[in-house]
Amino acid sequence: MTHAGGPLSGIVVLDLSRALAGPHAAMLLGDLGARVIKVEQPGTGDDTRGWGPPFVGPEDDPISTYFLSCNRNKESIELDLKSDDGRTQLTRLVRASDVLVENFRPGVLDRLGFSMERLHELNPRLVVCSISGFGHDGPEGGRAGYDQIAQGEAGLMSITGSSPEEPTKVGVPIGDLLAGLHGAYGTLSALYERERTGRGRVVRTSLLSSIVGVHAFQGTRWTVAKEVPRPIGNHHPSIAPYGTYACADGMLQVAVASEGQWAKFAALLGLDATDPRFARNADRVTNRPELNAAIEAVLAGGSRDEWLERIGAIGIPCGAIRTIDQVYEWEQTRSQGLVLSVDHPVLGEIELPGPPVRFDTHPDETTAGRAGHLPPPRLGEHNDSVRAWLDELDADA
Repeated sequence: MTHAGGPLSGIVVLDLSRALAGPHAAMLLGDLGARVIKVEQPGTGDDTRGWGPPFVGPEDDPISTYFLSCNRNKESIELDLKSDDGRTQLTRLVRASDVLVENFRPGVLDRLGFSMERLHELNPRLVVCSISGFGHDGPEGGRAGYDQIAQGEAGLMSITGSSPEEPTKVGVPIGDLLAGLHGAYGTLSALYERERTGRGRVVRTSLLSSIVGVHAFQGTRWTVAKEVPRPIGNHHPSIAPYGTYACADGMLQVAVASEGQWAKFAALLGLDATDPRFARNADRVTNRPELNAAIEAVLAGGSRDEWLERIGAIGIPCGAIRTIDQVYEWEQTRSQGLVLSVDHPVLGEIELPGPPVRFDTHPDETTAGRAGHLPPPRLGEHNDSVRAWLDELDADA
């Protein structure tokens, strides 16, 4: 076993998850340098291997770009967990791992013979990251969790979109992604705690808790003020002007978040900052339709790029609305390490979205993060090498 470098170098993660929430959590740990061994169903693998189009690669063996998005820095081993050999190999892997990530429906691991109690009998130091749809207990704890269902049930769709009549999901599976992120940070906390106690513990999160946990001010609008938030499109519900505006040839976004910024922005547009309808933020929020109309009447006289330059020059946050291809072509994106180049065994050199966390180096280091990133694995690509590693561990025991 070689060390990839990075803060989690030497940590072994056993990834029993599929689809997105669990695989995303395991991938984040892999980005930090952990060795991630992904267990997949023989012959079919992770569900996302079949999710598409788009597919790329050979017509007789197409590769899902969905799978590629959430499985970098992993090895793949095929195990039938309902077979004697599969359970034997899983037992060996549990004993050899530091972290286990799973997102089975509650009760499935128990039926396979690997309850949380059994896992910790096999390996008292094991940290288990368990991700569910609606929680592992409670009156609806056994429900299957899919992202869009959770976005609706957790209230996110009710505050997203152009109007209350058109509840809208977020353009990425944000519940899955947040659950993966929360699972990863809970896992890191448990690994840190293990340094003191010598014991692992179970870390639990869910799509429901991950979405409710980021309600932020929309949550306290109800819990404290008893005001039910509703969607208002691309404008901030509590700050104005803060949103999307039309220019002569396109759209731009402006965020005016203080009274000082409002005074400068109003002066640039030739508006009266002391107009009683707009003098304070609360007034501007109350009179948003009139404010937006006044702003767009001025912006219509110039191009988007012209206004972006003029607004930016006075220190007001503003920006364009880029398409996904434009984001990945943007030099600022690439400068932040957000595009990775990896050598895929079938596709050759491909680019993937990169990890969102970077580490600065100390003077005596050449790299503070993972030394090199691995492409998402082919199904069963590491069957032999993982079994050989387990044999070595048994021989050394």
